[in-house]
Amino acid sequence: MKLVVTDGATLSGGGVSLDIFSQFGEVQIYDLTAPEQLAKRVSDADGILCNKTPIPAELFDRCPKLRYVGECATGYNNIDIAAAKAHGVTVCNVAGYSTDAVAQHTFALILHHYSRVAQYDAAVRQGAWKQAKTFCIMPYPMQELAGKTLAVVGYGSIGKKVAAIGAAFGMRLCIATRTQPQNCPYPLVSLDEAFRQADILTLHTPLTEQTAGMVNARRLSTMKPTALLVNTARGGLIVEADLAQALQKGVIAGAALDVLTEEPMGDTPLFRLENCTLTPHAAWTPLETRQRLLELAAENLRCWLAGTPQNVITAP
Repeated sequence: MKLVVTDGATLSGGGVSLDIFSQFGEVQIYDLTAPEQLAKRVSDADGILCNKTPIPAELFDRCPKLRYVGECATGYNNIDIAAAKAHGVTVCNVAGYSTDAVAQHTFALILHHYSRVAQYDAAVRQGAWKQAKTFCIMPYPMQELAGKTLAVVGYGSIGKKVAAIGAAFGMRLCIATRTQPQNCPYPLVSLDEAFRQADILTLHTPLTEQTAGMVNARRLSTMKPTALLVNTARGGLIVEADLAQALQKGVIAGAALDVLTEEPMGDTPLFRLENCTLTPHAAWTPLETRQRLLELAAENLRCWLAGTPQNVITAP
């Protein structure tokens, strides 16, 4: 069996090895694969392992030997699923591997905004504390999370974890989700109502035709002027030009984003805004998280070879 890893550079590094896939046969690993290189590189492959490499419909026409695509991520919008199904190709993803890491990063962004740790650290290093006449300095107003309304949009594994952490901080929760969850201990509200109620609104929903651009000028205009928007899901959920205007005009107080519509980051208007914190799609990257991802991707492949595929997005 021949496997091709199309974008290994997005998975490996920092103590994580892709050698885990060598147990299944011949493995060809490429750091990155440009669209024009893809068909040639996987032309004789039985399976592909990818993270963000686009897998378009025409690839399945050009690679008749291909029978398996392993998405080394939860989101699979980079793969033409309809074409894979039409060609009898099994597609499996990895769900649940990053729940703790993304929830942790979500609160790192929230605490960055409300506890001002980076600003206070910079002030201390610039001598502000040494020069102070009192035992402490407080140029940057901090706020407690307790009592604030945390609106969680999307109530999958990450949304549930974020809600539980918010509850532990003493926050008031409300949940907006497309499906009716069972035994949800928090109030369920519509998406529009979540925007209206939120002191902090955090996105944990997949990017689909229905969710693309869900954060737009109309919804932003209904938020509190003190509100914070957090996105650790997918950049395309937000109309970035609308968010930039809202931040510039004080419609909302701030945004904290780990994802953007264009990645790597392009010429986004959000880059120059002081009230917009940006991290480079890094929420899922802790060492333990990436090791878990590769182990689960290998288990998906093992199950497929055994004739009992799991985490199936589509199959013959």
